[in-house]
Amino acid sequence: MACWDGRLARWSHRLRKKRLTGLVGALLDAAEPLGPLGAQMLWVAQPTLGLFMPRDDVASLARILEHPDGLAWLHERLAGPDERHEKHDDRE
Repeated sequence: MACWDGRLARWSHRLRKKRLTGLVGALLDAAEPLGPLGAQMLWVAQPTLGLFMPRDDVASLARILEHPDGLAWLHERLAGPDERHEKHDDRE
């Protein structure tokens, strides 16, 4: 999952700049039960998606989605340090 850290940090910055982290977080929370299905769709679409992005990236994303905590991990990375810190403060 380390290969995604830089990319997700850039995406997180853009989302925070446009104030979309809450919306994306809600969408990822709603999609969490569908993670394995999304992974299977990526595996099937990998040959076609390989025309637009490296196949290794597609496979890596599919493996993330197959993992039980994959979408939660994506959500955490996209939330950025500010939102993750706020969630931690709410639990206390």
